[in-house]
Amino acid sequence: MQFSPEVLIVLGPLIAAAFAGLLQRYIGDRIAMILTTASVGLSLALSWPIFVDFVWGEGHERIIELMPFIHVGDFQSTWSVRIDALSAIMLVVVNTVSFLVHLYSWGYMSEAPHKARFFSYLSFFTFSMLALVTANDFLQLFFGWEGVGVASYLLIGFWFQKRSANDAAIKAFVTNRVGDFGFALGIMAAFFCYGSIQFDAVFEAAHANPGLLLGVGEVQFNAIEVICFLLFIGAMGKSAQFFLHVWLPDAMEGPTPVSALIHAATMVTAGVFMVCRAGELYEMAPLASGFVTIIGATTALFAATVGLAQNDIKRVVAYSTCSQLGYMFFAAGVGAYNAAMFHLFTHAFFKALLFLGAGSVIHGLHHEQDMRYMGGVRKPMPITWAMMTIGTFALIGFGIPGLGGFAGFYSKDAIIEAAYGSHGIGAQFAFWCGIGAALLTSFYSWRLAFMTFEGKFRPNPDAHHHDDHAHADDHGHTAHDDHGHGHGHAAPKDGSAPAHESPWVMLIPLFVLAFGAIFAGFIFYPYFLGHHAGEFWDHVIPFHEGHHDFPAWVLWAPLIVTVTGFIFAVLFYLWKPGAAKAMAKGPVWSFLYNKWFFDELYDFIFVKGARAVGDLFWKFGDKRLIDGLGPDGVAATSNFFSRQVRRLQTGFVYHYSFIMLIAAVAFGAYAILAGIGGGR
Repeated sequence: MQFSPEVLIVLGPLIAAAFAGLLQRYIGDRIAMILTTASVGLSLALSWPIFVDFVWGEGHERIIELMPFIHVGDFQSTWSVRIDALSAIMLVVVNTVSFLVHLYSWGYMSEAPHKARFFSYLSFFTFSMLALVTANDFLQLFFGWEGVGVASYLLIGFWFQKRSANDAAIKAFVTNRVGDFGFALGIMAAFFCYGSIQFDAVFEAAHANPGLLLGVGEVQFNAIEVICFLLFIGAMGKSAQFFLHVWLPDAMEGPTPVSALIHAATMVTAGVFMVCRAGELYEMAPLASGFVTIIGATTALFAATVGLAQNDIKRVVAYSTCSQLGYMFFAAGVGAYNAAMFHLFTHAFFKALLFLGAGSVIHGLHHEQDMRYMGGVRKPMPITWAMMTIGTFALIGFGIPGLGGFAGFYSKDAIIEAAYGSHGIGAQFAFWCGIGAALLTSFYSWRLAFMTFEGKFRPNPDAHHHDDHAHADDHGHTAHDDHGHGHGHAAPKDGSAPAHESPWVMLIPLFVLAFGAIFAGFIFYPYFLGHHAGEFWDHVIPFHEGHHDFPAWVLWAPLIVTVTGFIFAVLFYLWKPGAAKAMAKGPVWSFLYNKWFFDELYDFIFVKGARAVGDLFWKFGDKRLIDGLGPDGVAATSNFFSRQVRRLQTGFVYHYSFIMLIAAVAFGAYAILAGIGGGR
């Protein structure tokens, strides 16, 4: 094993997670928290110089081999750490968000039991992501992929006493397994076709034989198209794309720091990273790329429509994650891999900011997270309000073409422009979905801001009563979960909320993330998308020079729809708040509130459908057919004849004598007839 700082970046969180998890009884919560936070902080400190070296220095690609993983015949997989511009971006994204989440959790989880276990899960999650983004072959990527899945299951279901948390964890686990099955098939297909699973070897072999066919019998398909399609099925599950998106909103059942960790920069972006890493293949697969484009664009618009009608503050932000991931995918689908990665990079800052800001609101309001029972929060929580306002401007991509704006402006506008300028399958569809999603994103983002911070406080009428979300741990202490009930604090007479500002250990991460939400786009635009992009992305991902001659309306359309969404939000939630209540009725609102009824549809098709098929095989196939003709049938036949024979056992001697006489006559008759026949 070669030891280097890059190795420590990856293995440090794993070692800390093992110590915190396995030795928690001996070292206690505080030591476990210090150990895990420090290990991720060290990984962060070592990651930024690597990234800076690629941006402003002369960073060079390198592969550090740790140890053999699986060597069986021609199947060769070595656990390696691959460092290039793509992995350097992911290192700073994962470690920055993870470290800030660790630090934030010191305050947010201060009243919670089992803190050592919680921090151990966070560090294991971080390690899995780091193993994924530094992979040099598909198998190691799959190893980190599954590790993230396990960690997310543990974190989403951390409040395991709650039925809803357990259900959400299982839902996430099962849904991701559907996608992972396709992902595994894609890896197998790559090895079958090209004899390797190492990225560079697969890419080289694919370029050497672009017309290779793969199929069964007479049905043949282009091998690259099949591989790319199967790989994207995995990305659909991990990154919660349309059809496999249903797990992501339910992941809100985990503590708020978990929501930020999963949504901001880690698990859900793994699919985007994978598609960009395999960009050399997708460049040769126009049909698969078109599928990526259409699914991404559909997800962007679909999630934005659902976000309009949600009342849970974290679910609104969660659906914005789905929507923004859709932007990233259709950017990759049209070949703008650099724009996809840039949006992933900027999104990490403002999405983590919004989630942690939402957690600060929940903490300050004594665990209330229904926006209908908020309002008037700006005055008692001015810092949280300011930070979430910055995050909102970054999320909606506010900026003026030619002048600049917040981080999301640079990356999202670049994606929309790339879709307009592309001639690929579904590109124009993606462009208009992107414009529509931008309008809706602005509306529901300002809806969240106004319902939460403005107006007068609206108390929850059930605040004095325990509900199904409050729970107790094994020791009888009330757990510090996100869904607890209010504490009945009286609202001030000025109409502001009975809230309190969060402690500084929770606010400091907000300041850091706010800085990124404001300046990350401006600082790094030249290297991701601008004049230095060619040098930055050299031989890492397919890079195409962007168009610069777009019509003026294309450049200004995102700003126009963003301002339009803001105006409508002001109208419905500030000027005429009664209009919003009037809109929250009818079939359209019900359709959006119930998330297009996907949960009900999947329950009917897959859950009840599987149960019906199981009942058919059980009641008819197993019980009636197999058991009826098999053991049950044989037993019934034997029982029938046994009953008939039993009737002959009367106990009377004359009955037995009569039967013996009949038998003798029958035997004699047979002997005579047989003898006559033999004489002939």
